[in-house]
Amino acid sequence: MPYDPKAIRRLNDWPTVGLANLPTPLIRLHRLGHVLGTERLWVKMDAETGFALGGNKVRKLEYILAPSELKGATCLITSGGPQSNHCRVTAAFAAREGLRCVLVINSGPDREPSGNALLQRLFGAEIVIVEDRIERVPKMTAVADKLRAAGEAPLVIPIGASTPLGSLAYAQAAIELCDQLDRLDDGCSETLVFSASSSGGTLAGMILGLTLLDRTDVQLTGVSADAAAQHLDTGCRDLAEMAAATILKTQIDSSLVPFKSVDDQVGEGYGIPTTASMEATELFGKYAGIVLDPTYTSKAAASLIAHLRTHPLKHHQRAVFLHTGGAPGLLV
Repeated sequence: MPYDPKAIRRLNDWPTVGLANLPTPLIRLHRLGHVLGTERLWVKMDAETGFALGGNKVRKLEYILAPSELKGATCLITSGGPQSNHCRVTAAFAAREGLRCVLVINSGPDREPSGNALLQRLFGAEIVIVEDRIERVPKMTAVADKLRAAGEAPLVIPIGASTPLGSLAYAQAAIELCDQLDRLDDGCSETLVFSASSSGGTLAGMILGLTLLDRTDVQLTGVSADAAAQHLDTGCRDLAEMAAATILKTQIDSSLVPFKSVDDQVGEGYGIPTTASMEATELFGKYAGIVLDPTYTSKAAASLIAHLRTHPLKHHQRAVFLHTGGAPGLLV
């Protein structure tokens, strides 16, 4: 797909609410790289987007919660698991703007809330508990209907803000990352990027941005926290193409961007640490001073580490870990 300057301009001009501290830094991990046998290991620190303890959801909600999207809303409704980073940031925005916030959470803590669950409550969100993940969307609809009947103007935000609009955030992030990569003087012509994924919006945005830039030199690996790899792969590509067509008014062929999903780090399930993810958490902490969370980033980092151990980087390659945040999840 050729470079599309008109679509890039539309992306650059898209209105946002301006929550994140951007650009986030791209940092070379000298000590951790040495332990893993490479001098060309980097981290893109989207954990440092800033607002409400940062993470990738801050970028997405910049678009979802722009004034043009709020349109007089009095209440934000969204959903996630008990340690949802997306729910944390949504609740914080509502607190800052004086909006009511209702979070539909599948299951809750058996003890005093901690981590993101504590922060959601600290920010004043109303928590509605459902037993199973499949109940979340119907419950959000029911809550919204009830609030409308009471005279409220609710805005329902899909899980993870993984929508065509939300994916624009990581199309912009891909452009930001490519600009940083192009400024490096390390002799590398190919970049391997590893990122955690669940609802798929982050990777869909990255695919969109890289396709618009025709950057086939950047290879994406999406590390699933729960979904089957094939489902994640198809979902991310479809969402990228939908965002291009419906919002940026352009057609892309997402298959031109090197992208694959893996699900070999899921272990026993969503949010359950594995031996490999615990090792990744220890290595990133001890040799880089970086905090990973047990649900997403530790498993993505475990995938990166496994790759470096079994497929040493070639002389023209560098590796980048896209750190999507979630530190409160470690403190549970």
